[in-house]
Amino acid sequence: MNDVAWAAPPQALPSPVVDNHCHLDFPYRGAEARTTAHLLDEAAAVGVTRAVQIGCDIESARWTAEAIEADVRLVGGVALHPNEAPVHAAGEHPSGLDYDEALAEISRLARHPRMRVIGETGLDYYRTGPDGREAQVRSFRDHIALAKELGMVLQIHDRDAHADVLDVLERDGAPHSTVFHCFSGDAAMARLCVHRGYYLSFAGNLTFKNASALRAALAVTPLDRVLVETDAPFLTPHPQRGRVNSPSQVAATMLTIADVLGCGLDVACTTVDATSERLYGPW
Repeated sequence: MNDVAWAAPPQALPSPVVDNHCHLDFPYRGAEARTTAHLLDEAAAVGVTRAVQIGCDIESARWTAEAIEADVRLVGGVALHPNEAPVHAAGEHPSGLDYDEALAEISRLARHPRMRVIGETGLDYYRTGPDGREAQVRSFRDHIALAKELGMVLQIHDRDAHADVLDVLERDGAPHSTVFHCFSGDAAMARLCVHRGYYLSFAGNLTFKNASALRAALAVTPLDRVLVETDAPFLTPHPQRGRVNSPSQVAATMLTIADVLGCGLDVACTTVDATSERLYGPW
């Protein structure tokens, strides 16, 4: 018997929305196996009709390139995750690729016509200590340059590194379209990001009871700068926290987005979907 259950699909949305960031290749230990097609069918049934699949290491980036070929409901993004870059730089990555070789592979995969994102990239001071920060900054800067070169959306991973992430973006100049994946800052940071032209993507942790600061950040963000994501299989929204997340759960997070911003759910859905289409182009 499996130890972990998948979250049950929530109530359907009144109009379609995109899952702006998910990892459909991630195995989730203890949960029954489900195919990508099954997860996308389940999501479509509640109005989450398309998704951005993110590959953030060499293996998952290659998987992403195959997945976006196989299912037109997906577009993709690729990068070396901030916690991957120091391992490549140290010559200790299981793939056998050093940093330059790994970045070259990401650059090659990013040129697939259905790739729309460079990311997730950024800084992570939670899992990688001070010894790895130089490699993280180098990788972040290289990914910013790649996004500019290819004219692609940059999706940022920022964990316990707000000031330094903002500093690198300011010094190097952010790409035209920059998204803070799973935004985790406060209201002051949200205002600064909006002022600089960035987009903020909110995940299921927005619904957690202890996330009042995150809801305050959303409250000062204009609806046309808001995106929604699952970061599946992680961050399953309340009240199914602890179960396995999947793209269908965007529908639950959208309820909180509409409530916090004081707009109708249909208005929230149509605006967020239009923003996704504007950023990533047609599927």
